[in-house]
Amino acid sequence: MSLIEQIGMRVLRRMDSEQAHGLALKSLAMGLGPKSGPYSTPRLQTTVAGLSLPNPVGLAAGFDKNATVLHPLAKCGFGFVEVGAITPRPQPGNDKPRLFRLTEDQAAINRFGFNNNGMEAAARRLAARPKGGIIGLNLGANKDSADRAADFARVLAHCGAHLDFATVNVSSPNTEKLRDLQGKDALAALLAGVIDTNAGLARPLPIFLKIAPDLSSDDLVDVAQVANASGIAGIIATNTTLSRDGLRSPHRDEKGGLSGQPLFEKSTRVLATLSTLTTLPIIGVGGVGTAEQAYQKIRAGASALQLYTALVYGGVSLVDEITRGLDTLLARDGFANVAQAVGTGRADWL
Repeated sequence: MSLIEQIGMRVLRRMDSEQAHGLALKSLAMGLGPKSGPYSTPRLQTTVAGLSLPNPVGLAAGFDKNATVLHPLAKCGFGFVEVGAITPRPQPGNDKPRLFRLTEDQAAINRFGFNNNGMEAAARRLAARPKGGIIGLNLGANKDSADRAADFARVLAHCGAHLDFATVNVSSPNTEKLRDLQGKDALAALLAGVIDTNAGLARPLPIFLKIAPDLSSDDLVDVAQVANASGIAGIIATNTTLSRDGLRSPHRDEKGGLSGQPLFEKSTRVLATLSTLTTLPIIGVGGVGTAEQAYQKIRAGASALQLYTALVYGGVSLVDEITRGLDTLLARDGFANVAQAVGTGRADWL
């Protein structure tokens, strides 16, 4: 981390969490972020659901909710970027404060509630996206929608022409009853609508499903069965958790989804279990803050991974640190590429 980034991080940590997030986005828009692009080697290059990635380290949805800093993010070192979540109509989300920094736990709790500018604004920005790179959109549903399942397909239809992939997000804990859509019958119907809409696009996309880490073993079996039969391209495991086990921060009892280091073990066990139930590629998310943790996700069964909360504590330079470190670990263990390492340590997490 450069001296300038260290100073900037100290300033951000003294601010209200949501204000700091906004300032981070403005700083990137002003050109204050990295400019070197993704670090890549033959070992790091991989293909996931037909997407050719320069490296397997992606940005999770939630950082750039409204696709406002696509060009700067393309230079920050990520192998792929997911923006959103986006809903059909703009909505303000839940009342503030709704984002809490848990420094003692290297974690965060948010209860944003899909605050975003809506699909019209997102489509305009995505249409002006940088050339090259892999950009996806997290699809959401309006809180007051009469048909939440249909909302996901509406956003895909409106924005799909400008995307490389899309993610169905039924796992956010911050929209009341949204996680009910992870039930077997509801999920099958929802995905059928999205897949049908996707087939009608001029260029159909890989569709991913993002699941919660709080699903039971039986729930995971149901999700895997639906996913396998649905025609989706992969699964993102996992979203934030409602668990508060072992937290030390004064903010530990705030409502919302917990992300960061405390989620690493739980989310990795879910992805390992899921990888025994499906042959679909899995993108591992939750608690990735080091190259070793990225490597553990891959060896547990992830074909690629995403991070977000770790940037709060490690800065954007962390992306380059993780990708270079991951390359070193792959070389150390004799893997010629990422794909060779996928699942080789799964048994440690089952």
